[in-house]
Amino acid sequence: MDKRGSREAFEDAGTLGIEEEFFVVDEAGRPVSGSDALVYDADPPELLDGRLDHELFKTVIETQTPKCEDLADARENLHAVREALVDFAASEGYRVAGAGLHPGARWRELEHAEKPRYRSQLDRIQYPQHRNTTAGLHVHVGVDDADAATWIANELRWYLPPMLALAANSPFWDGYDTGLASARAKIFEGLPNTGMPTAFDGYDDFAAFENRMIDTESIRDRGELWYDVRPHSGHGTVEIRAPDGQADPDVVFAFVEYVHALVADLRERYADLAAPWDDRGSGYPHQHRRELLDENKWRALRHGHDAEFVALEGDGTVPLGELVDRECDRLGVTGIRDVLDADSGAERQRRILETEGFDALCESLVLGE
Repeated sequence: MDKRGSREAFEDAGTLGIEEEFFVVDEAGRPVSGSDALVYDADPPELLDGRLDHELFKTVIETQTPKCEDLADARENLHAVREALVDFAASEGYRVAGAGLHPGARWRELEHAEKPRYRSQLDRIQYPQHRNTTAGLHVHVGVDDADAATWIANELRWYLPPMLALAANSPFWDGYDTGLASARAKIFEGLPNTGMPTAFDGYDDFAAFENRMIDTESIRDRGELWYDVRPHSGHGTVEIRAPDGQADPDVVFAFVEYVHALVADLRERYADLAAPWDDRGSGYPHQHRRELLDENKWRALRHGHDAEFVALEGDGTVPLGELVDRECDRLGVTGIRDVLDADSGAERQRRILETEGFDALCESLVLGE
């Protein structure tokens, strides 16, 4: 990875990329240290070559789709990459599970990866990184202008908590029912450079921050800025990092569809502004206090589908259901309404544990089951 990004990376509009983190599990669906075998010791299929990596724990593995030109291409690659991973893992004696946290993962009992990057993070961050058994979903959308990408990332911050509420799929951590819908989001926030970012006054402002963090050795490279949204100065995208990992590809694609539509809508709005960075009038990005955005994130990770949010405009709150209906009508998307109409991942996990037991819960998270 290049330590630093560049303005020139932002050249393609509307392209898509999907990164998913999964758990490598055994025949009983329990987490095992399988990432070394899959990433280093075996030859992956061509589709996964160069698009398969491990994470901090040897039980977490990440896939990346190729760059996708449109939603149809993204859907095809999403399914193809998952199928290739499941088949590849099976050939090496493993299975694959999807969730924000695995209910069977006990962080003190799991092995950390040997990669120098992660060993450096463990040494620098200590306890918060030692317990970081999280798995997330990251969606990239190409933006053809660096300043536009930064403006869009600023505006997207308000929409992140509703996405997290819809994606909530991690009620259990370290063998404990946390009472949260997304414990992953709270565990991950224990790391530095995570959570809800502040707004930036254009790409140069963001790049100056990114470079200062590298120059002061606060981070090793740009990839260690783990905020819930960021202009990705290497890929030339806006990257959304808020959702929990998922077993169901239809849920993943619902977020891909929604993020794609949101970014396209905001790109058009940015193009219509005469002076988006100089005019502090109605065209300037919403000046939400970070504290209010953090409050919305708390509501999302605590209550999931039952969350209500401090409204984008004006006073009061808006229920998740009302917001989803409005967004579907406004942007012409349907997937997030289907996600809302079903049980959340957190609700489903709790129900299965209560009615069928722990073995069934682990089995329910396995891909392809």
